[in-house]
Amino acid sequence: MHRLLLFVFFSLLALTAQAQDLLTKQNGDEVPVKVLEITPTEVRYKRTDNPDGPLISVRRSDVFMIRYANGTKEVMGVAPAPGLPATAPALPPGPVVPGDEEPVYNEVHLGGPRIGFTVLTAGVAEKASEYNIKPFLTQFGWQFETRIFRLPNGTSGLFEVVPLIGGLEQNKFVPSLNALVGIRGPKGFEFGVGPNLTPLSASIALAVGTTYRSHGINFPVNLAVVPGNGGLRFSLLFGFNSRRY
Repeated sequence: MHRLLLFVFFSLLALTAQAQDLLTKQNGDEVPVKVLEITPTEVRYKRTDNPDGPLISVRRSDVFMIRYANGTKEVMGVAPAPGLPATAPALPPGPVVPGDEEPVYNEVHLGGPRIGFTVLTAGVAEKASEYNIKPFLTQFGWQFETRIFRLPNGTSGLFEVVPLIGGLEQNKFVPSLNALVGIRGPKGFEFGVGPNLTPLSASIALAVGTTYRSHGINFPVNLAVVPGNGGLRFSLLFGFNSRRY
């Protein structure tokens, strides 16, 4: 009977240990927790030894790794090697308070190739025909993106410059330059507006799209519409980019 009770007791302990997450801080402290939310600046959890206690928030930069109850782990950051100074002054330990969180206005610069096509309609196609340009053009170029800010809910402010060369399949050289200011939502949907310049005209470009992310690489897909000259230009562009610095 005593052996059965001991077996049940230790089985319950094992199940409890498996059902908890393990949070490892940058200083090496390990805390058994139940992670409830992770934001770009904070990790929010409750301690498993006090599940009815307060919700605790710590800076994400103070967390080295989280090992979840299902066995998976998520590394938040790499602690500096022993004896080496940190690249930035350490923030005081403890919960995040207003004004003490990490800044969200750090710029992030991305860059990568873009490829796609443009379709000309109505008056735009007629004007292009004067230069022996057909209404379907391939496009090749490069995306220069600056993420100006990122809010805690994941919404980002963007500035993009996209130079393109069109018409190579027609043995033509038709350059264009697009400069867009836009917003990207937390799930990747984005829209922007800005000037579009070509040798034939200057107009406004309206763009919508989304960005997929896999293994640290971004894969943007965008549809742009440029009105003017009695018609519209539709451009569909694909590409990829990654963080530059």
